[in-house]
Amino acid sequence: MNPRIPKVDLHRHLDGNIRPATIWELAQLHQLSLPASSAEGLIPFCQIQDKTSDLLAFLAKLDCGVSVLANTDACHRIAYENVEDAHREGLDYVELRFSPYYMAQAHQLHIADVVEAVVQGCKDGERDFGVKVNLIGILSRTFGTDACSLELAGLIAHKSDITALDLAGDELGFPAPLFVEHFKQARDAGWHITVHAGEADGPQSIWNAIELLGAQRIGHGVAARHDDKLMAYLAEHAVGIEACPTSNYQTATVTDTANHPMKTFLDAGLAVTLNTDDPGVSAIDLAHEYRVAASVINLSQNELDAVQRNAVEQAFLSDTDKQQLFEKAASR
Repeated sequence: MNPRIPKVDLHRHLDGNIRPATIWELAQLHQLSLPASSAEGLIPFCQIQDKTSDLLAFLAKLDCGVSVLANTDACHRIAYENVEDAHREGLDYVELRFSPYYMAQAHQLHIADVVEAVVQGCKDGERDFGVKVNLIGILSRTFGTDACSLELAGLIAHKSDITALDLAGDELGFPAPLFVEHFKQARDAGWHITVHAGEADGPQSIWNAIELLGAQRIGHGVAARHDDKLMAYLAEHAVGIEACPTSNYQTATVTDTANHPMKTFLDAGLAVTLNTDDPGVSAIDLAHEYRVAASVINLSQNELDAVQRNAVEQAFLSDTDKQQLFEKAASR
């Protein structure tokens, strides 16, 4: 990454970035059983080994980490450690997204309490590590529309601490039209909108995310390459693509990383950003993704710099905050 440009990750799941050591320690603390006898032994259960069969198989790897969130202190801890991880990576700004329903489910925690714990964990992390953080709430569509209504209510209870709403999970089984009213409430709350689309489904899923839900950015968006009209629309309206190449390989969204459509999107004028998705599950960091983009996808240095700038421009931040990030990077 270019040190003179802000280092930004816009698509990072907080609940997909739980350290194996933390999973182990929380399990011991709360006397919870795990499928391994040590933190090291947990790694095959909570991290991807090469790739999986599909998106849902990938998502199952997250279950190990959230299974130990026995109380809100545990939720606070993993949020705080996410900010510490961002600091260790040298990030200037990170948008952390999380599903409070998913995090609450294993131990029947109160959803709004989970949100409160995550908010406080991130604030404490910002204070201690100096990384700017914004939170994106996720509706986990895999659990259905009623569960998402409960999830949305828990997020809205802390709406001033949430920057945006996302829709994630089983894209094929629970398409965007089911969630129109949820996202109207989110827009009415003053939140930005980003939606996972075009990862496990085709271009129409991306159109629906934009036209029905009001998406300003698209998570993954790989399927856009099959629709020239859609790519032209994304470019014209500066709808950002949150690219996550390693994750896309691991979920079998792309057959091989070399043919990831990032370069096609850049050539078409799309505002592509580069992100980690679930760095704990994928066992990567943002620098790794930039190395992959350079050496495997074969982006030029100018293209990499453009992607890095795009991340600042696409961030859910004020113009003043964006300018401050650029000034901080320029002074390094």
